[in-house]
Amino acid sequence: MTHPRQMIGAACAEYGEDAVVDWCIALLTGEVSAEEAYSPDLLPKLQWISGPLAGGWSKLDPVNFYWVRVWAARAFLYVWRDDVVPALLIAANDPAWRVREHVARITAQRQLGQLADALVPLLEHDLPRVRAAGARALGAAGESEHAEPLKSLRNDPDPTVRTTATRALTTLATRLGRPL
Repeated sequence: MTHPRQMIGAACAEYGEDAVVDWCIALLTGEVSAEEAYSPDLLPKLQWISGPLAGGWSKLDPVNFYWVRVWAARAFLYVWRDDVVPALLIAANDPAWRVREHVARITAQRQLGQLADALVPLLEHDLPRVRAAGARALGAAGESEHAEPLKSLRNDPDPTVRTTATRALTTLATRLGRPL
């Protein structure tokens, strides 16, 4: 199976970064619905970001339509344009946790401080991996007001979340150049 970095890179090489970014923004914001993305006319474009996986899901159950938004969000780990941020702000409230988790990953990777407030609710998510992703994002992109929500995770029932929160607090303090 091809790594997403390679898929996105190949799509950008063939169709241009702007076309790939525009397509992912349209999917992430709902301008193009998952159902529309699976239409015969658009399925080849969907495969830019999903690979052959999307082709195998030609009769995708609507309960799994969120995968289209996951793939769109994931693309921003590998291709970027500054006007993606408003789409990520929309996606930070997506009903699918995997989409929100990817928004946190992108926020951490690209240090997108403008998304920090929108990600605070992830710290209370049921799934430890989502709480940890939110903590990483706030450590990488948050401000001093995000320290208290991170501190609350130091008592999380999941050891990975506790460790991630502690590291995020250290990262945040280092980034801000002051103790929290």
